[in-house]
Amino acid sequence: MVFAPLDGVLVVSLEQAVAAPFCSSRLADAGARVIKVERAEGDFARAYDTAVNGLSAYFVWLSRGKESVIANIKNADDNAMLHRMLAKADVFIQNLAPGAAARAGLGSDDLRTKYPRLITCDISGYGENGPYRDMKAYDFLIQCETGLAAITGGPEEPARVGVSLCDIAAGMYAVQGITQAILQREKTGRGTGLQVSLFDALSDWMTVPLLLQEHTGKPPARVGLNHPGIAPYGAYNTKDDKPVAISIQNQREWANLCAEVLGNPSLTTKPEFATNVDRVAHRAQLDAVVSTVFAQHTRDDISRKLEAAQIAYGAVNTVEDFSHHPQLRRMTVGSVAGDIDLVASPIRLSDQPLPAKPIPSLGAHNAALRAEFAP
Repeated sequence: MVFAPLDGVLVVSLEQAVAAPFCSSRLADAGARVIKVERAEGDFARAYDTAVNGLSAYFVWLSRGKESVIANIKNADDNAMLHRMLAKADVFIQNLAPGAAARAGLGSDDLRTKYPRLITCDISGYGENGPYRDMKAYDFLIQCETGLAAITGGPEEPARVGVSLCDIAAGMYAVQGITQAILQREKTGRGTGLQVSLFDALSDWMTVPLLLQEHTGKPPARVGLNHPGIAPYGAYNTKDDKPVAISIQNQREWANLCAEVLGNPSLTTKPEFATNVDRVAHRAQLDAVVSTVFAQHTRDDISRKLEAAQIAYGAVNTVEDFSHHPQLRRMTVGSVAGDIDLVASPIRLSDQPLPAKPIPSLGAHNAALRAEFAP
């Protein structure tokens, strides 16, 4: 028998959108029992789109393995039921607006006083304190506020990263914090309180651009698929209009590229290309040389040359290309709309993989949970 890492851990999650559902879904993947508490209209992520057999792509992605119960935290009976759940729970997650949970008698400090072994995790946009505490915070806005958008995109204008990066980062840190708190509780016998914000999560990821700004006076340049401080490093079109990305990390790779792919070893002796610093300074001239050669070959041909020269490369795929990628691993998850193929967990266990649990319809576990946690 295979035992999941979080077997026996009960998580109650008062969640919506992406960050908190990401966190609880990954705890569910690890074997935790996750009770998803939803309003009568449901988590609003259920209505983001209808792309997956009538279900929202976001909701499908983040809801596998959970039990759904409808509850109104302002209703006395429902609130009492939640407290009965929390009396038996190991972890409580919430990402309501700052102060909303506390006003309903579900504030983290009060809960841990009442249930000393409970681990609480509050996920917010900017944190529970500070001048931005009450600012509305969505992923796109945090990308803008942290400067991520300013270093993303091409020279002409900033760009948004095309996935919910800030939400995912916050959810990942929340999972890390919760698992640490579970280990800590084994030593102390007491739960602890965690606070994770989208802003703090992305601030950590923005450390290198921040250090460059503060120590050199210049942020990383916005250079599209290129790298602001390495060259050649970017995507180059091929004869069949299928771009290939390459990444040259050192002088050995540069010499191999010149000799075995570009067919011109003398490029390494040119002063403008001698070192990486020189190549970055003369990027336009360098890119013209590389582009000319790549344009003479198909993607398959240039890929073979790059592989033989031990150059790091990759196809610039569309999402459709990605859907057929030979390295992409899948998992099948049940739902009210039928089986759905999702991306498999990035965590590969040496033991037998854990079975994928289904995606709950709204309130699917109302009767069972209300009976289990009856007064």
